[in-house]
Amino acid sequence: MDYLTLNFINYLANDKELSKNTIECYNRDVNQFENYLKQKDINNLRDVNKTVIITYLLHIQNTGKSNSTISRNLASLRTFYQYLLNNGIIKNDPTLDLKSPKQEKKLPGILSTDEVAHLLDQPNIKTPKGIRDKAMLELLYASGIRVSELIALNVSDVNLKLGFITCSKNTSKARVIPIGKLSITALNTYLTKHRNYFLNNKDEDSLFLNHYGNRLSRQGFWKIVKFYAQKAEINKKITPQTLRHSFAVHLLQNGADLKSIQEMLGHSDISTTQVYTQLNNVRIKEIYQKAHPRA
Repeated sequence: MDYLTLNFINYLANDKELSKNTIECYNRDVNQFENYLKQKDINNLRDVNKTVIITYLLHIQNTGKSNSTISRNLASLRTFYQYLLNNGIIKNDPTLDLKSPKQEKKLPGILSTDEVAHLLDQPNIKTPKGIRDKAMLELLYASGIRVSELIALNVSDVNLKLGFITCSKNTSKARVIPIGKLSITALNTYLTKHRNYFLNNKDEDSLFLNHYGNRLSRQGFWKIVKFYAQKAEINKKITPQTLRHSFAVHLLQNGADLKSIQEMLGHSDISTTQVYTQLNNVRIKEIYQKAHPRA
């Protein structure tokens, strides 16, 4: 079996041109499976059936591996057996119709309202860059939009007079999202006084610009958030999505209905939005345990 694994790895490297790390994962998963087969005195891949695969996956589970690790192993074996099938080495694929275990949904991290305020106070509003960054962070928290949607915004998508933005990125139809006074103030300062600092082409409509006068990239915004998160010294992992999640939970805590939050976030399925009710329940429990004298 070892030579088949070697041929398979060469196929992944030369024909599929996968990355080194991905190939190493496939190699490790398949080698681990082959070692299991040897322990069970199975020396021919043609003797492997669906039962053997299921038993192997249960074996991995019993060693304490997570569902994501089990799913990855199954994916590696699927690719391996498809390779063997396509090359006429086996006649039937034993991984066919096997379903991966359900992934545990991790609750997204959120910030408290005080932590959000502290983070949003970090940009130096005495500089054009700080004023731009302040406007971006305020808008992200005020609207709950995705990072890709934030950087895709144009000046023409912003209506400060009526207090809303029009967001159409990644959706089949545009969403009109209200924004609050603090966000409006920050955007107004940026647009009327400091956007020209970054502007190289007067016809450029991108809302947020980098130092070259081009639309700010996703990577650029991630670096900005990382910089201010470190500066704020908040002992939590903070990403651009953290502000989106915090936006949703804070609305829920203050009485907003789930359907409205779904529409503002642009979720096609309300079940995606319902995860925030779990976060809200966790938050309520934490508050109870800290505040109740007999908790």
